[in-house]
Amino acid sequence: MTQDDGDPRTVLLTGVYGTGKSSVAVEIADILEKQSVAYAVLDLDWLSWFQAPGHEPHSDQRMLLANVRAVIDNYLGAGVRRFILAQSIQNRTDLDAIRGTVPAPMTVVRLTVPLAEIRRRLRSDVTVGRQDDLRVAEAWLAGSVGVGLEDFTLPNDRPIREVALDILERLDWR
Repeated sequence: MTQDDGDPRTVLLTGVYGTGKSSVAVEIADILEKQSVAYAVLDLDWLSWFQAPGHEPHSDQRMLLANVRAVIDNYLGAGVRRFILAQSIQNRTDLDAIRGTVPAPMTVVRLTVPLAEIRRRLRSDVTVGRQDDLRVAEAWLAGSVGVGLEDFTLPNDRPIREVALDILERLDWR
C-alpha cells in the first residue's frame, strides 16, 4: 500500500565532497520507504560519469540534464512523488539548469561538515578519485563555492538519522 503523496516534490542535497550527501539521501529513502511513501533517490554524479569519444569525463552537463529528465519521467510514470537528489552544486547556472529539468518544486539543502571531518572521511577512502575530491573540497571551502544557493543549511556532524529526520521535518514530507 502506497501513501498518496500529492504533487511531486524534490529535495537536492548539496555541499562539498565528503559532507555526506549520498549517505543522507539513502537515510531519507529508508525513512520514506518505512512510511510507504513513493520516492526515488538519484546521485546525480552517476548520471554524468562516462567516457565517450569527444567528451571529457564528468563534464557533460547536457548528458546529466538529459539523463535526469529521462529518469525522473520514468519514475513519475511509475507513481513516484518524492525525489531525493544529491550533487555538489558549484554555481547558480548549474542549479538553475537542474531546476529547469526537474518537473517538481525543489528545495536545496546544503550540508556542512568541518574540514577536519571531511579530510577524515575522504582520506579513509581507498580510491584515488576521493583524494582528488578532497583537493576540490578544500578549494571550494576556501572560496565559498556553492554557498548561498541553498534554501537552508544543516550541519551533518551528528547521527545521520537525525539529519535525515530534520530535513524531512523541514520539508514537511512526514
